[in-house]
Amino acid sequence: MTETLLVTGASGQLGRGVIRYLLDTHKIPPARIIATTRNPESLADLAASGVVVRAADFNDAASLESAFKGADKVLIISTGDLDLKSGRRLKQHENAVAAAKNASVSHLFYTSMPNPEPVSPVLFADDHYSTEQAIKGSGIPYTIFRNGWYQENLFLALPHAIASGRWYTSAGEGRIAHGARDDMAAAIAAGLASGSTDSMTYTLTGPHAYTTAEIAALVSEVTGKPLEVIQVPDEALSEGVKAAGVPEDFADVVVSFDVNTRSGRIAMVTDAIETLSGRKPQTLKQFLEANKAALAG
Repeated sequence: MTETLLVTGASGQLGRGVIRYLLDTHKIPPARIIATTRNPESLADLAASGVVVRAADFNDAASLESAFKGADKVLIISTGDLDLKSGRRLKQHENAVAAAKNASVSHLFYTSMPNPEPVSPVLFADDHYSTEQAIKGSGIPYTIFRNGWYQENLFLALPHAIASGRWYTSAGEGRIAHGARDDMAAAIAAGLASGSTDSMTYTLTGPHAYTTAEIAALVSEVTGKPLEVIQVPDEALSEGVKAAGVPEDFADVVVSFDVNTRSGRIAMVTDAIETLSGRKPQTLKQFLEANKAALAG
């Protein structure tokens, strides 16, 4: 490997996971890895190991251009800025694509979401769809990883649901193949480390798609606690989520996830994680068993 690989958002869990696999599994020399973050001090451990750490702020196009200099392959990990009113996240991503082009990057990688097309009910889907279009319009060869929902996302709903014995949802009979964040990190690292120059899009999922009722049954099996699934209209779910203290804007996002699930747009199961990483992805039951104590309080 003579190419230099750059990972944005390197202080986040996914970014750190990708870099760990580049170093440990793919044996990429640390000096060939550039890790960027708004807070370089948070990556002192990586810097000490020989990884090049650079400051990069997605709101500052000049800082991105400076950070991307000398990088051959760039992984843009989508930012966590979900301010739906400002369109700020899409602008951040567009800044990164422009910086990659100006830095003459040879291959661009991006973490998107499944089925982000304009008909998606997910309120932030257009951030991803429009970023994909910007990447394709840049003329840079690309690999897009459409990351499915993380198994870790279940921490948002399950502890409260298990404690009360009731899981309120409007997802109906829709299915989700939740995948482990670590499995996705392994797959993305393998894509970065490969010599492939073709433009590709992969959808990364867990190995099996479950309805909410089936997930609840698994939860009960693992924790020994009964969990009743109660289907409610979207409006009632929104009111309930807000009553639980979730801000209105994010409550709307939560409900849009269930609408998306109900419409079958997140039900796909792919073998992309195993194809890329060479390993079997973690099952949902394995995740629940590993996190039983944290989920059940």
